Amino acid sequence: MSRKHRIWYPGASFHVTSRGNRKAALFYEDADRLQYLSILEEARERYPFQLFSYCLMNNHLHLQIKTIQDHPQHFMKMINTRYAKFFNKKYELVGHVFQGRYGSKLIQSIQYQLQVSKYVHLNPVEAGMILSPQDYRWSSCAAYVSDQHNRHVTTEEILSHFEQPQKEKYYQYLLK
Repeated sequence: MSRKHRIWYPGASFHVTSRGNRKAALFYEDADRLQYLSILEEARERYPFQLFSYCLMNNHLHLQIKTIQDHPQHFMKMINTRYAKFFNKKYELVGHVFQGRYGSKLIQSIQYQLQVSKYVHLNPVEAGMILSPQDYRWSSCAAYVSDQHNRHVTTEEILSHFEQPQKEKYYQYLLK
């Protein structure tokens, strides 16, 4: 039986998730997360998309993306396959790194777009890893609430929904 086709159209936005197989760690050290982000950028060169927010947790990850002309299946297959090969080779492992195929939820409203961004950025706080979301090095939150530049994300679209000063208003939104 074939898998159900996922809804997609050019310009569609998604909350994408991937989890380690059997909830195992996807990242053992900072270098692993750096490699994941490097692979993500390679995929974006081949299959352009916008990345609004991300969070690389220990055993799962979140990406908030907007497609341009390619279905997410193309770049997620590239990212997950290349990362799995890297991970298995580096740690001398075999078998699945990711638990099934990536998850994705279509974002069809501004309200949901903002909720996803908030959820992604608060993930390490909810997990008890940090107290302030901008302190988590492996998320895009600092780019939204400070002057810290993050080459991986585009913040303008989400921040455009907040009054001036946008970064301060976004931070207040996170803390509500």
